[in-house]
Amino acid sequence: MATQIDTAADAAMARLVEVGGRATQDLGLGRMVGQIGVYMYLSDGERSLDEIAADLGLSKASVSIAARQLEALGVLARAWRQGDRRNYYRMVEHPGLALKESLMGIVRKKVQSMSMELRDVDDYLRKAGKPEGADAKYLCKRVKRARQACAPMEKLLDNPILRFLAR
Repeated sequence: MATQIDTAADAAMARLVEVGGRATQDLGLGRMVGQIGVYMYLSDGERSLDEIAADLGLSKASVSIAARQLEALGVLARAWRQGDRRNYYRMVEHPGLALKESLMGIVRKKVQSMSMELRDVDDYLRKAGKPEGADAKYLCKRVKRARQACAPMEKLLDNPILRFLAR
């Protein structure tokens, strides 16, 4: 029979797992990435994909994909058990540091990508000639302004001090 503490702990864990899912969904990483990340952070030791899927009520295939994403982010690591063919995962020693570095890399790539697109659009518009209509003139001004806004962000994200602090 479950004690009141066990029930409260399960409810608290479920609540935090959902918060993690919403957070990563808002960041564009997918809901399950956060759910599994929080679940693994709050779980002691290694868990198989089967265990994670059963505990969270998710499909094993979805858990496998999300676990690989977390592994790529440096938050989870694979663990092997002698004679067992199942995949096991464990939380890395310092998941906060790994996550911080990964998220900084994602933000850096997104800003660089946006900057490149804006540069390409700006080049395209300049090659097209002088804008004629009010809408075209406004678009050119906004693209130029967006490029000006991206430049300091790129410099900031590439700053060695910020990179050092993100570690």
